[in-house]
Amino acid sequence: MKIRPFQSVVMLILSVCFLQSTATELRARTRIENICTVYGMKEIKLTGMGLVVGLDGTGDGGKNLPTIRSLAAALKHLNNPVVDLKDLAAANNVALVMIEATIPSSGIRKGQKLDCFVSSMLGAKSLRGGRLLVAPVATPEIGNGIGAGLCSGAVILEDETSLATGKIINGLVMERDFDLPFIDRRTRSITLLVDRHHAGFHTASEVARVINSEFSFEAGNQALAIAQGPGRVFIRIPKQYMESPVEFVAAVMEVGIDRPHQQARVVVNPKSQTVVVTGEVEISPVVISHKNLTVGVGNVEGGLPGGFVPVVDQQGQQSTQRLQQLVEALNQLRVPTEDVISIIRELHRSGKLHAEYDEH
Repeated sequence: MKIRPFQSVVMLILSVCFLQSTATELRARTRIENICTVYGMKEIKLTGMGLVVGLDGTGDGGKNLPTIRSLAAALKHLNNPVVDLKDLAAANNVALVMIEATIPSSGIRKGQKLDCFVSSMLGAKSLRGGRLLVAPVATPEIGNGIGAGLCSGAVILEDETSLATGKIINGLVMERDFDLPFIDRRTRSITLLVDRHHAGFHTASEVARVINSEFSFEAGNQALAIAQGPGRVFIRIPKQYMESPVEFVAAVMEVGIDRPHQQARVVVNPKSQTVVVTGEVEISPVVISHKNLTVGVGNVEGGLPGGFVPVVDQQGQQSTQRLQQLVEALNQLRVPTEDVISIIRELHRSGKLHAEYDEH
């Protein structure tokens, strides 16, 4: 079809307007990849046991029978069997350790390397200067573990205050492939999992809606995505993408969603004296009396004790019910953080705090 000059100008204007509006929407939206993961893409933990040798008398081999037995087994494997375990009683330069490693959610191939971590199991004083003898690691399923690779190398202490743990950079060499399937071949679909901080019926339905809108042409105006719960969205792969499902997943994860719904949440950490409050957290009208301070929130009726400090909104109304404003008011009054945490804790216990509460 031949395009006339007038049509070209119109199409150019429409394209510019579309790009401008799209750019504005993208700035105001959150990509799906920031709140969702693809089912099947998960990290895999690997564990094993091994011997760290070359320690400067800081091991546990001289007094722990399990370490001595493991050392004897290693020597036998090296064609140097030990007749009497008492011959190893002075082996204080050896430590029995637990080995851990993590396969990333993207999977891994045979021959690739990963960092691994070692931890003393039987009281070694320090792993400084030690080397891990070659040891296998496997998936932790009891009785059905899958051998994954071999670990060895020099132990590096990450924390000088924790001498019994260490890291071996690129110490694990994979001996098999771990391909993590993310496509259900039977239904030709993928499933998105909404992270727990954003999970909700509103968020799941909104994710399904924007995906259906984005891929309506490829789907022939049929619904590809269906919200199956507050944290799960089922998506059929269009025929155009069956030969390139990775491309489809990449396109899905780039789709923007309006500000996702978040559960009202309060997180406090008394140890670090940290308080995190989302703007949606509400509290019922209440009078709080703590030490020498009395604070009223909302339309509180009846007599109030002396020293009453009302918490008001910008219009001067004594009807605000936002925890964030209460915290700001307490901060202006220079109330210590530990007292703020105590007040929030009691609001939660009394049922006046309407949010998910997490204290750690």
